Amino acid sequence: MATPCEAIAEQIGGLFSCTPLREYIRIRTPFLYPDGDVIDLFLKESPGGITLTDLGETLRWLRCQGLSQRRSAKQRQLIEDICLTHGVELYKGMLMLRLREAEGMGAAVTRIAQGALRVADIWFTLRTRAVESATEEVADFLAEKQITYERGERLAGRSGRAWTLDFHTRTPQRSALVYVLSTGSRGAARGLVEHVVAAWYDLSHFRVGPEALRFVSLFDDTMDVWTEEDFRLVENLSDVSHWSRPEDLVPLLVA
Repeated sequence: MATPCEAIAEQIGGLFSCTPLREYIRIRTPFLYPDGDVIDLFLKESPGGITLTDLGETLRWLRCQGLSQRRSAKQRQLIEDICLTHGVELYKGMLMLRLREAEGMGAAVTRIAQGALRVADIWFTLRTRAVESATEEVADFLAEKQITYERGERLAGRSGRAWTLDFHTRTPQRSALVYVLSTGSRGAARGLVEHVVAAWYDLSHFRVGPEALRFVSLFDDTMDVWTEEDFRLVENLSDVSHWSRPEDLVPLLVA
């Protein structure tokens, strides 16, 4: 009967398999992306050594979960930190690792697979903290542009219901109320839009008079969950801005 250490060596090694695939060798690992897809790595031999890569599958997987092509500075920093921790290079969207010889292959495969797993796990952070992260980034942006604001202000609508705004900004020219629409779920997107539409309609009396407020609906489109219909629903009651183009927000708040 094999000892526990012998069993571990035999069984764990058997969880990895290699298959020739054109100019690469595909290494099927026992690691999984958060949705259950298998993490595959690809090996290529050349006169200069051996290259291990995921061929960009990890970042492609992230985009398919609803992330836009444009990642935020915080997201990029997370990915760079993960690569640094695991000694993996990020090149043209691919996780890569080089070896001079096959002797350290086992450790190298484990390192790059762990790196791919950690990068994919960013999805959990983005999904559970999407709204908080977006509003924090907007707050940082407003501070950078020296636009004063109040967060979480509650205003009474015509119906008597109190609505909590994400931002109430003030500039010498005018003031504005801002809702940040951010979610990682396509299923929740329409409900969020309908909530904002109801709020703007109930608060519409703030748009008239000598101190009229501008209403701004700021869509966090770094999460690819919105439809054109979502934008149309709010554009008759507010100005629409997209967080992928933050500089477009400034004229709405100061003009």
